[in-house]
Amino acid sequence: MYEELKETTISREDVFTGKIFTVHVDQVRLPNGKTSVREVADHCPCVAVVALDDENNVLTVTQYRYVFGRTLLEIPAGKLEPGEDPAAGALRELREETGATPDEFIPMGKLILSPGCLGEELYLFLARGLHMGDTQPDEDEFLVQERIPFEEMVHRCVRGEIDDGKTVAAILKAKILLDL
Repeated sequence: MYEELKETTISREDVFTGKIFTVHVDQVRLPNGKTSVREVADHCPCVAVVALDDENNVLTVTQYRYVFGRTLLEIPAGKLEPGEDPAAGALRELREETGATPDEFIPMGKLILSPGCLGEELYLFLARGLHMGDTQPDEDEFLVQERIPFEEMVHRCVRGEIDDGKTVAAILKAKILLDL
């Protein structure tokens, strides 16, 4: 089904290889036989976690995002190591950024964030029954941790006050999953 929509790669030119992503420009054959160009940034898979404490507060982190020149309120998230299982990576990121280890850990699916140009998959998880320990952020990571009531997070997402895509999607998925 939908095979008639497939585009076929004719050629690929690698134009950049960096620490966290690569960029290539592909010539493709379209379904109608014509050709076009696709510019693609490939990024490693990532994970993000909605972590709820016993009072239904969400553990959040605020960090400066250079690309946008401002701080963003986000749920804990990060890159997977090569070959790392998404659940293991999500547990690692949660522990590093918040110090939390959960009793309950529920997969909430996978997102494709910007399918027109970004080759990145993001795995979402829900964590509950948290046990708190020390944080271990990366040496180039500066975070401010907060606990925000879940319902406030939902309202802030809906009102557009939180514009980080992974946070919005994960909070709204958790809202439906938990029927809160």
